[in-house]
Amino acid sequence: MLFNACSTKKDAFINRNWHALNTKYNTLYNGNIAFEEGRNTLNDNYQDDYWEILPIERLEVSGEIKLDSENNNPNFIIAEEKATKAIQRHSMDIKDEERNPKTDEAFLLLGKARYFDERYLPALESFNYILNKYTSSDKLNEASIWREKVNIRLENEELAIKNLRRLMKFESLKDQEYADARAMIAQAYINLNAPDTAIQELKIASYYSNKNPEKGRYYYIIGQLYNQLGYKDSANYAFDKVIDLNRKSPRVYMINAEIQKLKNKEITQENKEEVLEYLTHLEENRENRPFLDKIYRQIAEFHLKQGSDSLALAYFNKSLRATQNEPKLNAMNYENLATYNFDQNEYKAAGAYYDSVLTNLNENTKKYRITKKKLDNLEDVIKYEDIVQYADSVIMVYELPVDDQIAYFENHIADLKKAQEEAQKKEKDRITEGFAAFAKSKGGKENKGKFYFYNLTSLGYGQNEFKNRWGNRDLADDWRWSNKTIAAVSEATAEEVAQNGQTDVAISDDEKFSLDFYMDRLPKDITVIDSLKEGRNFANYQLGIIYKEKFNENLLAADKLEQVLASNPEERLILPSKYNLFKIYEEEGSPLQESMKANIIANHRDSRYAEILLNPQAVLTGNEDSPEKKYEALFKKFTQQEFLQVITGAEENISRYTGDPIVPKFEMLKANAIGRLQGYNDFKEALNYVALTYPNNPEGKMAEQMIAEQLPKLEPTEFSPETDSKGTSNWKVVFPFRRSNNDMALKLKETLEKSIEDLRYKNRVSKDIYNLEEQFVVVHGFISKDFALGYAELLKNNKDYRVAHENFVILSDNYKVVQVHKNLQEYRNTVLTPKP
Repeated sequence: MLFNACSTKKDAFINRNWHALNTKYNTLYNGNIAFEEGRNTLNDNYQDDYWEILPIERLEVSGEIKLDSENNNPNFIIAEEKATKAIQRHSMDIKDEERNPKTDEAFLLLGKARYFDERYLPALESFNYILNKYTSSDKLNEASIWREKVNIRLENEELAIKNLRRLMKFESLKDQEYADARAMIAQAYINLNAPDTAIQELKIASYYSNKNPEKGRYYYIIGQLYNQLGYKDSANYAFDKVIDLNRKSPRVYMINAEIQKLKNKEITQENKEEVLEYLTHLEENRENRPFLDKIYRQIAEFHLKQGSDSLALAYFNKSLRATQNEPKLNAMNYENLATYNFDQNEYKAAGAYYDSVLTNLNENTKKYRITKKKLDNLEDVIKYEDIVQYADSVIMVYELPVDDQIAYFENHIADLKKAQEEAQKKEKDRITEGFAAFAKSKGGKENKGKFYFYNLTSLGYGQNEFKNRWGNRDLADDWRWSNKTIAAVSEATAEEVAQNGQTDVAISDDEKFSLDFYMDRLPKDITVIDSLKEGRNFANYQLGIIYKEKFNENLLAADKLEQVLASNPEERLILPSKYNLFKIYEEEGSPLQESMKANIIANHRDSRYAEILLNPQAVLTGNEDSPEKKYEALFKKFTQQEFLQVITGAEENISRYTGDPIVPKFEMLKANAIGRLQGYNDFKEALNYVALTYPNNPEGKMAEQMIAEQLPKLEPTEFSPETDSKGTSNWKVVFPFRRSNNDMALKLKETLEKSIEDLRYKNRVSKDIYNLEEQFVVVHGFISKDFALGYAELLKNNKDYRVAHENFVILSDNYKVVQVHKNLQEYRNTVLTPKP
């Protein structure tokens, strides 16, 4: 009887029930247990983002299209294996009809396991098999809903909506199945950005669902969607339903609903005490401890709106300390702190907070890019503010009488000692309290007497605290900064500070408390002070432009530019400072604009700015006399190798348009012309000037990049050996001419081009400027030295050309060195005529 029952080919009562029982209570039972364990693991590890519209289904999706089961959840792999085993061993496909009533459940489990493993195409295959094969199965409706879940994951929302509506119209669904179908339609409409329709579907789903956790989630999403549409009253009504569920639904929904209600509430003088009391109740409720990070943030926002800045900052920091694996919440708190510090002109602190924002954001997001741009701008602000602060402090102390200088430094040393003593006492108390508290804890009692490095509980606590505060940091210098360029604003002498904007030279404790150390470092030479004043004026000018152009802080910008004019600045800073002040006064509607306009016209009448003020049409780029047109003309001359005209023309325009945004472009063009005409050393000096003078402009940043990347490649002056006679090297034949013999050089160029055409060579001829006095006519592209020498000999002896001009053959690498370093004579001495 047992032998006959094992057969899957006999359609008998005992065979059907034998395989059905084995399917249900053996393979499928174990498969379902593994499936539920895998699903619970996903739910435990999944973390909702309550700052965005929640998805209907709690499932973290990687976004990858998977086809196999490698590196996936082992529980789902087991579930899939059990389902496959049930199908392979117990399927009774007789005369194209399945006789085992439990096989459809095996296919359903197979599809679910694949779905949660994000293998949507294989999952779709399983669900379609049930719908096509088991037409009388009681799992058809469930399989249909799961199939549409897959379609939604595959971004086939319109198809999913169409199929689910047909299912609800023609099939009789259980209440929970009907709720699931409506919820999936809502998800499809959310994906299609149709929140109003999604709300209606979710309302129906929440009514028919018999699972309170689902109801709570649906009500919360409805509230979020109403908020997105701007209907705050309707949103609060939905959040009230979440709150009414209380312990029937996960508490996280209730807490977030209460926070959302508070955000929607308009705070007035009449209700602010009531709101604060409600927030305090949320904070003090013991059941809300896991959610204190969000509650603290809401309290901070409340105090910020009420103008209680100190309380707001305290609660933002409390939220940061209470946050557990919530990078987005961390980013929001750090951003609030950064914005506050920036508004208070505390730029270093703002930069540090923006840096912390970046560590909590995904690099591939718009928010990351915006924050990165703010941080980059702040780097320049921090740099120049450091220069100004340092210069002001040094100049102030320098101008004091000697006795006052000594008193100033003695007070500074006393303050340092007091701060150090307080910090040591506070740290000692903190350590003592921490060990005492740990000793009373369970972990402390269990690990009593162990050195803390071997105490796993203590180590784990410390690691978590560090990670929560700082995120993931590499072991490196200046680890507090993810962007090391900010941390680098520090290590130089007084002279270097004046030039580069760096502050804070690292000093030892002995030096820190030594009066002689400070007195010795105080500048004695007036030239150092003059250098500091010059650097301070330039820094203030740059700060004024940054505040005006990048941060729209006109008052700050005006203050900086006024400081420039009041400090006996260089001539080049006076006019642009006045013009930018005029534009600020004009924008702010200040009565000072007319006096500044009159000042520019009276004292700088021949300048571009006076021309603009007298004739606004002069700024039009279409004007032939505009700076843009002049730059285009000079650039054309650069391409034609008229480098001397480019240099002189750029200098003239730089002087005329001082302070205009186009000046850095003229400077960069001039630097490139200098490099082509005068060689490596002058080019390096010109690039350094552009990089240091215009660090905030694209040209300044480009010059800095060229200094770092291109100049090291151009620096070598050694010539390559020219011993090979055959190979694939690129060789040239060079005919040198004086610049005064330009007509002769052009005539030779035509002759060479004709010879190449007649001989059917593939070479190219060019006329290259060498320096102010010399130029070359060059034939490029010979594959060996012998070919190049043969061509030169052919020109000399062929009656059709008879080219008898002086020439030499040179390797391309060496020609590059000659042009970059202008060392032709050295090449002639060492390579062409080497010493015996």
